[in-house]
Amino acid sequence: MDLIVTTLPFIALMGIMYLLMIRPQQKRAKETQNMLSSLGKGDSIVTIGGLHGVVDEVIEDNNTVVIDCEGIYLTFERRAVARIVTKASASGTQTEELGTNSPERTVESD
Repeated sequence: MDLIVTTLPFIALMGIMYLLMIRPQQKRAKETQNMLSSLGKGDSIVTIGGLHGVVDEVIEDNNTVVIDCEGIYLTFERRAVARIVTKASASGTQTEELGTNSPERTVESD
């Protein structure tokens, strides 16, 4: 009886740790894996470094993606993709306007 009373708090603590820490982490890891496996050509993405671009090619052999950033093609590891902003349309590739490097307003001098 003493053994049960002594070990019961430890068992309860392990159960609470599983529910509050381990299970949500496993769920997030599964969602991330599903997101990375659904990457396709034409998807607008953001990398973990904050780079915005459009997927040009997904290379399955070495788990890399080639990203088009306004005409500059960069190769990243697939796991470097933080999120998919928009998925490519089913009828073709979707292009997203990423903006320009010029200011929207200019101040005219007198």
